[in-house]
Amino acid sequence: MDQAQNLRNIIKQNNQTEAGQARIITVTSGKGGVGKTSVSINLAIQFRKQGKSVIIFDADFGLANIEVMFGAIPKYNLADMIYRGKNIKDIIVKGPMDIGFISGGSGINGLGNLSYDQINYLVYKLRELEGMADIIIVDTGAGISDSVLGFVASSSEVLLVATPEPTSITDAYALLKALNVRAGFERENTTIHMIANRVSNHEEGVNLYNKLNVVVSKFLNIKLNFLGIVPKDDNVGKAVMQQKPVSLIYPNSTASKHFSSLADGLLNGKSAVEDKKNKGLASAILRMLKNKEKKAD
Repeated sequence: MDQAQNLRNIIKQNNQTEAGQARIITVTSGKGGVGKTSVSINLAIQFRKQGKSVIIFDADFGLANIEVMFGAIPKYNLADMIYRGKNIKDIIVKGPMDIGFISGGSGINGLGNLSYDQINYLVYKLRELEGMADIIIVDTGAGISDSVLGFVASSSEVLLVATPEPTSITDAYALLKALNVRAGFERENTTIHMIANRVSNHEEGVNLYNKLNVVVSKFLNIKLNFLGIVPKDDNVGKAVMQQKPVSLIYPNSTASKHFSSLADGLLNGKSAVEDKKNKGLASAILRMLKNKEKKAD
């Protein structure tokens, strides 16, 4: 039996299994430097304040922003689980407020070269992970790489972070354009929220959303929801200098209050995705591998 047939069998078995209880939220952007990782970490803290258990899956194997902000260097990462038999619990690092953190490491980059047994093991362990938290936040890499598009296309809930910089808007559109033609992307089963970061006020955030949404609606036929803003706040810079999340060390700051509102909107507002099937991390990985197989053919 060839590798492609093995993969099809695993996908079929996975589709017959219900996804874990965790709500998967994928945070992405069209370019680096827009505050995507800051959004991931601060939302995780706000979710914890509301009693939710949270694990952040760092899918940006090129950088180590989350571990720097958490002040914890992971001993093991995803590659150690795949290739060296480590348990899923072995690769989870505990950060502030007991937030779990998993480093993708080079494991993300090597997904296309896994054996049948390794894929089976990975899927089994990710299913286990999905039962270990209420919310799993996937922090993707920056830019429009194959792995970024793979995670975003396989998510039922996406947070797109953008800033008022012209390059941020054009790169966010470029990401959505690439996503629109990506194999496996199901626009009817995907909710994409936009967060306007580092804006002066709510009006500027709405204007930023409108600029992006008008072209997305016209040319891509993708529905883009406006979740809210995170305004410019000097406390964010101070927190970064101290390598701490702003929601943790400046809980009463303007930025922290807006992160709290964003978390409320996701948990309790109309943006909650209750009627859509949770695809899960295991499904995301399998869809990425399936796309790689199609390209290879």
